[in-house]
This record gives sequence, structure tokens and C-alpha cells, in this order.
Amino acid sequence: MIAAQTRSLAEEFQPEGQLAKAVWYVTLAIVGSALMTLAAKTKVDMVFVNVTMQTFAVFAISAAYGSRLAVATMALYLLEGALGMPVFTGTPEKGIGLAYMVGPTGGYLLAYLAAAWIVGRAADKGFTRNPIKLGLAMLAGEVVILGLGFLWMAYLFGFEKAFAFGVGPFIVADLLKLALAAAAVPVVGSLLKRG
Repeated sequence: MIAAQTRSLAEEFQPEGQLAKAVWYVTLAIVGSALMTLAAKTKVDMVFVNVTMQTFAVFAISAAYGSRLAVATMALYLLEGALGMPVFTGTPEKGIGLAYMVGPTGGYLLAYLAAAWIVGRAADKGFTRNPIKLGLAMLAGEVVILGLGFLWMAYLFGFEKAFAFGVGPFIVADLLKLALAAAAVPVVGSLLKRG
């Protein structure tokens, strides 16, 4: 018996015809990169760090888009930043372009690609119907984001400072954003399918 093919929300609602599909996916990538920018600018200033909504956006976009479109969307977002567009947290005040990307947040930014693939693959396999499975995939993505972010900051500033400023302050907030994304995507998906 062959298992039913699973599809991401982006695939579920794609139009017919090659040109219409291409326009659909390009539009979704642009919308996703705009949402990433909005999430980067939505922040809570803490003493030494900012907590943004970016991990929520990475997880929600990836769960809705599936692996290929999610990775393409994150790549577009990073390309926009590399070209000097002020899409990242603290830009343009803290610099722009590649100079910003090799700064303290460089590891996190690169990790968005890997996290998008992990969560997107979960969506490809139909995990968006199950908040627990989706949450576990998002947790794996979160470990990658914090891990790569920590390693890059440790390279720049040492292990102790990297943990104190690059991991510790984000754990609780990121777990809350992860839980919110894991709960919201299945609900939104089922509402869209009913409509």
C-alpha cells in the first residue's frame, strides 16, 4: 500500500499552470522574506541583547512552505541583507551588508537556512497535522540555530561570553515562540482548508 502524498500549505493552494505556479512561489518567497524583515524589526530590548520574532517566523514560514520554498525564502532574505538592504535586526544603525553578516549574529543568520530545511522537511512529510511532531522538528531547528549562533559567537568572543549573551537569554523566549508556531500552523492550515 502506498502512503498518501503529503503536501505543504504552499503546495496545497498552488494554482494550475506552470507560469501561475512560478508566480505563486516567487510571490510567497517575497512575502516570506518581508515577514522575516518584519520579525527582525519586532523586538524586545533587553540589557545586552534583543529578543526578536525571527525564530517564530523561520518556523512558521518553513512549516507552511515546505523545505525547498522555505530554504529559497531564507536564501532570498539573506541575499537582501548581503546586498545592503536593512532587513536585519539593528540595521542600518549597526551596519549593513556582509559586514553586518559576519558580526555577532552571523551564525544565527546562516542557521536559518538549516532550520528552514529541517522544519520544511517535517512539513513535506505531513508533520504539520501534528503539533507534537512539528514541535519536535522545530526544536531540532532551534538547536541548530542556537548551536551555530553560539559557535560563531564563541569564535569571535570566547565560549563564556557566547553562552552568556548568545544562548542563555534566548532559551525561554525561543521555546515559547516555537510552541506558538507549532500550535498555530496546524490550526491555520486546517482553517484555510475548510475555507
